[in-house]
Amino acid sequence: MRILIADDHDLLRDTLIAFLSAEDSLETESAATLDEAVTRIKRDDPYNLVLLDYKMPGMAGLDSLRKVLDMEGGQRVALISGEATREIAEQALEMGAAGFIPKTLPAKSLVNAVKFMAMGEQYAPIDFMKAPDEAEVHPLAQRLTPRENDVLKALTAGKSNKEIARDLGITEPTIKLHMKTLYRKLGVNNRTQAAMVARDEGLY
Repeated sequence: MRILIADDHDLLRDTLIAFLSAEDSLETESAATLDEAVTRIKRDDPYNLVLLDYKMPGMAGLDSLRKVLDMEGGQRVALISGEATREIAEQALEMGAAGFIPKTLPAKSLVNAVKFMAMGEQYAPIDFMKAPDEAEVHPLAQRLTPRENDVLKALTAGKSNKEIARDLGITEPTIKLHMKTLYRKLGVNNRTQAAMVARDEGLY
C-alpha cells in the first residue's frame, strides 16, 4: 500500500515515515506543503492513502481537504493534526475523509489506523471524538438548559438575582423566569430548596 505523508514538521514526518516504512506492506512518500502534496498526487503512482497535516503551509482548512478529495486518482485522504477540534474532525468525516488522526496517537495505534484507512475503512479515535461533556454529564444537569445550569450554580453560591443578572449579562426579570422554570424542574418552591437539591445531588 502506498502512503503519502504531507506534514511540514520534519521530525514528526520523519518519525511517521520510519514507523510506517517498518511495515512490509507499506510504502511511504512525503511532502512538506499542500502544493507539494498535490504535485506528487498528480505525478506519482496512485496512493492508497494521503495524510494531510491540517496546519501545514498551503492548507486552507477543510477547503483544502475538499480539493484533495476531489482530485483524480481515487486516493483516500485523512487529516492529521495536533490542533484540530472534534468539530473539525466530524466535518472532515462527513465530507468523506478516510479519517482523522490526532498527533498524540501512540505510534502503534497510528500504524494500525493508517492500515485501516488504506484498506477502505474510516477511522477516528473514540476518545477524541467523544466530547468531554458527553463522557460525564450529571443526571440533574441533563434536565436543565445551559442557562438554567448557570443560574442554579450562581444561586447555590449564594448570589442574588441582581448579581446573577449582572454576571450573565441578562435582566433581572429574565432571571426570575429562569428561576420559575428551575423550581418546576427541580420540584422545589424557592431558591434555598433549589440550592439544597443541587448540593445534595452533588452537582455544585
